[in-house]
Amino acid sequence: MLSPKIIALEEGWNNEIKAKAIDVLEDMLNTGLDKNKPRLFDPKEYVQTYTTCYNMCTQRSPYNWSEQLYQRHGETICDYLSKTVLPALKQKSGNALLTELTVRWSNHKIMNKWMRLFFMYLDRYYVKHHSLPTLDVAGLKHFKTLVYNEVKKDVVNAMIALIDAERDQALIDRALVKNTVELLEAMGMGSLDAYVTDFEDQLLASTKEYYARKSQEWVESDDAPAYLAKAEVALEAEAARVAHYLNGASEPKLLRVCEHEILELRETVLLEKEGSGCRALLANDRKADLARMYRLFGRVPNTPTHGLPPMAALVRAHIEQMGNDIIDRREARLSEGAKDSNQDPAFVKELLALHDKYLAVVSEQFGGNALFQKALKEAFVEFANRDVGKHTNAELMSSFCDRILKSGGEKLGDEDVEAFLEKTVQLFSYLTDKDLFAEIYRNQLAKRLLNQRSASDDAERLMIGKLKLRCGSQFTGKMEGMLNDLAIGHDHQADFESYVKADSSRSTGKLDFSVQVLTTGYWPTFASIDAHLPPEIVQCTKVFKDYYDEKNSKRRVTWMWSLGNASVKAFFGKKAYDLQVATLQAIVLLTFNPVDGASQTLTYAQVAERVNLPDEHLKRVLHSLACGKYKVLAKTPMSSRVALTDSFAVNTKFSCPMRKIRVPMASLDESHNPKRVEEDRTVAIEAAVVRIMKARKALSHQSLLAEVLSQLAFFRPNPKVIKRRIEALIDREYLERDPEVANAYRYLA
Repeated sequence: MLSPKIIALEEGWNNEIKAKAIDVLEDMLNTGLDKNKPRLFDPKEYVQTYTTCYNMCTQRSPYNWSEQLYQRHGETICDYLSKTVLPALKQKSGNALLTELTVRWSNHKIMNKWMRLFFMYLDRYYVKHHSLPTLDVAGLKHFKTLVYNEVKKDVVNAMIALIDAERDQALIDRALVKNTVELLEAMGMGSLDAYVTDFEDQLLASTKEYYARKSQEWVESDDAPAYLAKAEVALEAEAARVAHYLNGASEPKLLRVCEHEILELRETVLLEKEGSGCRALLANDRKADLARMYRLFGRVPNTPTHGLPPMAALVRAHIEQMGNDIIDRREARLSEGAKDSNQDPAFVKELLALHDKYLAVVSEQFGGNALFQKALKEAFVEFANRDVGKHTNAELMSSFCDRILKSGGEKLGDEDVEAFLEKTVQLFSYLTDKDLFAEIYRNQLAKRLLNQRSASDDAERLMIGKLKLRCGSQFTGKMEGMLNDLAIGHDHQADFESYVKADSSRSTGKLDFSVQVLTTGYWPTFASIDAHLPPEIVQCTKVFKDYYDEKNSKRRVTWMWSLGNASVKAFFGKKAYDLQVATLQAIVLLTFNPVDGASQTLTYAQVAERVNLPDEHLKRVLHSLACGKYKVLAKTPMSSRVALTDSFAVNTKFSCPMRKIRVPMASLDESHNPKRVEEDRTVAIEAAVVRIMKARKALSHQSLLAEVLSQLAFFRPNPKVIKRRIEALIDREYLERDPEVANAYRYLA
């Protein structure tokens, strides 16, 4: 058997590999590739070269030429790069350099590919066995060492020049930059080190310099909205630039540099720019510009002086100024002599409109951001608790709700009523004295319910539900109890009527008598008046008391005459009227019934003796009957005030086109009892102190103070008041001063 022919190194290299493959490949690269030829070498040509390499690598030693072929593979590539590629690049600059480089890089990839295919057997055995770089990697390293490292400085400068030209609105060949970026990425040999070190760092530095110059030009020539519009366009362009031809990892770094130069360093100037800064945009309702300002400064990291906090501070200051302007206008009206009433719907509507407006701005233009929600809240807390005149804002808000909810008040549809209630509750949430609002609202609710002036039970329950949602069931428990009392009142009345009909001795006479039973704990404290009643009413009350004692033997009935109402039939000459009056008005009117057919004239003292009403109440009743809109009594002498020396008689000249008349009377009770509010606060403070100390056992004064303030949700007491309550608890031996630690307390079990 014949041995295979031994191939000598020079023979195989020169006659077969170099002449038939490498020289042909280099010639193709130098003269230009034929685009119509799908493969540079047909299979037969390729296999012939591959086989020669294979045979030269598998011959027995000393004729195994693997090492020599690996070395000549590298020398061939290096020789081509040094003598052909590099001189061609050295002759070029700018765009021409980039174009030439991308062509040469493309050719090198083709050369590297075919050289790897020709010498593939080396990769499979020799390279692996000797832990050498693969043919592909070796080819890349040669390109990086001999070509890239020599031209990279000029290449990077040319790329940055193109990018800056595009920033200045010039049209550039983006594909050229993209191809060059791909080369930079390849030079990292699997990492982005070359891209970052050789190009990205320089790009970021040039970007910083470019936008430092541009931002200075913009800030000097443009107002804030125009500047921000340019900034937004620039940032979008930089993001698009990365997407089109840079590596994606550059985007956050590039945008951060732009944001720092365009936004962060110019923020204070832009926010406070006269005539176009943040407060000017708010004042002029520039919604689109505000949204852009929020979007852009939202990109800047938040610090006390940068990002969104400075903008939120300006928003707060603006809203606070708008609110204080509303308060100042009310103060000016009062100082000019306007009536200081607890009814000022125009003032409350102004506050509601202001809140509506800036709540929408925070929600829509500022994306509901927590910083701006806090700014809105702090601004409203500041001026919503600034009271002007003798009526607090809490009272004005409650009276506004009363106006909406009672019949004959604001003429609104159901949807409008619900909308106004929701807005008022939002405004109420900024009050620090929520307990004061609750006390006033409860008094007004009681009057609406007892005088049957409530426009809708559903609306009343809706409002209480909204308050409950904000403040919890503890806040609205008594109000819900009031509504429940009225709900079961119909059952009481039906049972009472059945009780009366069951026995003729229980007759209420000719009076149509009905009673509303109220639970003392739910309702406000009303004036209890021991009036002298007409016999007819006395009989009715006796029958009801017997009925109620029979039904509830452990409960005591107390009559509140100041809350009742009556329908009195009155004759003036031959004309009869139905007077809708309060119970006390009815009692006083009945004292003027003719005696033996003759009309009576009674002095103030005589009326007081017959009805047994305190002067403060009797004066109001007589004023409503003799000096009000409907003067059913005649007063002597005529005046608008009731004096102890006046005398009264039925007004025989009284006439009215209406048959049914409601005679109004000023309320006998205050809108709220300040003393009761203070008592409730005292209890709440002491309960909070005891609750905290029971859990913590020992606390310093400042810590206890802070915890008490954090727990009191419905009002914010003065720290001095809390200190007095702590001292009271020490006196009552709930707490003691810590003998070992100054300014500290201990809980006494």
